[in-house]
Amino acid sequence: MSAHPQTRSGGIIGVSDHGGWAVLVTVAAGGKLLDHRRVELVDEDLPKIPHHSEGQTLPVEEAAGLVELVRMSAERHAKLALDAVAAAVPGGIAGVALRECPSWLPSTIAERLSDYRSRNVADWVMYRRALAGAAEARGWAVAWYDSRKVVDAAGNALGIASFDAHFSKLRKSFGPPWGNDHKLAMAAAIVAARGRSAEKGSSEEFVGRFRLGNLPSE
Repeated sequence: MSAHPQTRSGGIIGVSDHGGWAVLVTVAAGGKLLDHRRVELVDEDLPKIPHHSEGQTLPVEEAAGLVELVRMSAERHAKLALDAVAAAVPGGIAGVALRECPSWLPSTIAERLSDYRSRNVADWVMYRRALAGAAEARGWAVAWYDSRKVVDAAGNALGIASFDAHFSKLRKSFGPPWGNDHKLAMAAAIVAARGRSAEKGSSEEFVGRFRLGNLPSE
């Protein structure tokens, strides 16, 4: 089921996620930087990638219980992270842009633990779903992006020849930490913001590989 983003103005948070943490970059509709930060997405005393690592050494039921603990922690931290950005950005937030989740991931924890391909991505998907759920709970739009194409799409959205060159200039202005995760997250936010604007017209040119819609089902 698809859902349309809200029409109110506000920043877009682009996310570059990792196992247990993420970089969030928030931009306005025209690409102006509003906020950037690294956030932790799991309690310090819990494993960051239980499907891939710690769960592999446990009986299935214990491993599944551990995954559930990490998932609940991720949901709490995702809410706190988005709350913090919303409080810091004037004008509010309209949506988030997250890396696409694979459609083939098995529905149960046991299946994800036992399947080699699945356990290599399941933890990352867990954190993306936590962030998407926290955004949807706030009534924000959720966009899903293709990390292989989003940087070029951001250049097109801004009408510039090279987003890499644009980002390099920004990096000189802002200084560290301002690396590849920030570039990917910023590009995603820019394209999502432009996609929201394009919905008011007839062009789909800037939406690219973005899908605007609901949280992927388990």
